[in-house]
Amino acid sequence: MFLTVALALFGSASFGLTPAAAQARTPDGKPDFSGIWQANTTANWDLQTHAARPMVAQPGVYPDVPVLAAPVVALGTVGWVPPGMGVVEGDEIPYQPWAAQRKRENAQNWLDRDPELKCYMPGVPRAMYLPYPFQVVQGTNKIMMVFEFANAQRTIHLDDVAPYPADAYMGHSVGHWDGDTLVVDASSFTPYTWFDRSGNFHSDALHVVERYTPISRDAIQYEATIEDSKVFTRPWKISFPLYRRLEPNAQLMDFRCVEMVEETIYGHLRKQQLVKHWEGRTVAVDVTRKVPPGEEVYERLWSGNPEEK
Repeated sequence: MFLTVALALFGSASFGLTPAAAQARTPDGKPDFSGIWQANTTANWDLQTHAARPMVAQPGVYPDVPVLAAPVVALGTVGWVPPGMGVVEGDEIPYQPWAAQRKRENAQNWLDRDPELKCYMPGVPRAMYLPYPFQVVQGTNKIMMVFEFANAQRTIHLDDVAPYPADAYMGHSVGHWDGDTLVVDASSFTPYTWFDRSGNFHSDALHVVERYTPISRDAIQYEATIEDSKVFTRPWKISFPLYRRLEPNAQLMDFRCVEMVEETIYGHLRKQQLVKHWEGRTVAVDVTRKVPPGEEVYERLWSGNPEEK
């Protein structure tokens, strides 16, 4: 009975996947990825499988029950990381021992260290699974990606290009076609981006190979193989689908977040501090936190093995 109903609903075992020949294509016959896309994962909170937990927890309050730390307690439920299935193949990130310790320190100091909180460019692959849409504009020799968060951009060069003159937050991307799969080699990154809000990080030796494979007209299977000889013991992979936004009015909105964090980063320079305390049944919370400038944090920590210094 179930099989009969399933076949009636889906028509065949293909479950609605669009044949490659029926997908939108560019004049040169390649899959056309132009449009607005978005991931539907919790990877930006944590790449690995995770239960719900506080974004920042107070240590030592209860042995088995996590408690929100003071800076986020006023957020209530919003101050928690939503549970999610991981996107890491094998659910393991193969850190070197020193880097595993740095990752734990990053997670404990998330509010001060995560570059996303300071509106830094998200980097690759993080830009691909932020909880915001991005737009693809595809040409025959270049593919432009524009991300809603921070108005970030990246260009995938499909033609011969000279080596990138300097490292950048979004790196340098060169692509080619393997059948209907777009393969992108991304390198020349700064060490100042993270992979998620759980402290997963990299160095300036980061190298990412992405694969974009169409699975229907409105879905792309995304894979990224990540290697960094300064931080990890071996390459590792993430994968998840990207979905086309189908709303008739789908568009990128203006999310210029720089002005949103000026007080967070530079508020401590005010002659008169904008600090407010909530009393009564609510834990006192500093509205303006004295967060060190991002460059100071990352130049002090950088992203390399401290044993090599």
